[in-house]
Amino acid sequence: MIDKIHEKIVFRTIIEVLGKPQEHVEATMKDYVDKLKADKHYKILKEEFAEIKKQEKEELWATFTELEIEIKDVGKLLNFCFDYMPSMLEVIEPAQLTLSDGDISMFLNDLQAKLHGIDMVAKQVKAESDIVQKNMGHLLKNYITVLLSKEGRTSEELAHLTGVEKSTLEDFLDHLIDKEVVNLQKGVYSLKKELPKN
Repeated sequence: MIDKIHEKIVFRTIIEVLGKPQEHVEATMKDYVDKLKADKHYKILKEEFAEIKKQEKEELWATFTELEIEIKDVGKLLNFCFDYMPSMLEVIEPAQLTLSDGDISMFLNDLQAKLHGIDMVAKQVKAESDIVQKNMGHLLKNYITVLLSKEGRTSEELAHLTGVEKSTLEDFLDHLIDKEVVNLQKGVYSLKKELPKN
């Protein structure tokens, strides 16, 4: 962490929240600001809440808050960016910041630590997503096998019965054809007489 620079920094920032329902978006924004106020490292000088608005053609609500915040060191500015993910940030004062080589090294090391943390979370989420997708693929294959066990069906019928979008399902059915699980003749999918042993 950078604790050497004890120069007052004032910055203006905008925090946005998008989601649903409306009450959740309003509560989330309030929680963001309350969390900032409770943190002794941030002194809120000004706050201006925008009116919440419904997004056109979507069931989503959006709002933002413009804040003016004072901090004691530049390291907290980096923490703020990662913790609150502002959509805009502008340093108001001072006009220039003086950093030594040691300060810059600590700043970059702190940045790298946070990036590594984000990278680790992203890799974990991807691994979990891959497992879920693989399992969903097995479930869909089993469901299609059951649906085709007595009679052939069109992709429209299978899409209706599985709840999977037709174009996505047809891609999956193409994969099952390649794996010799199903046949396609005249727009009708049917189960292979003998399924592959795997």
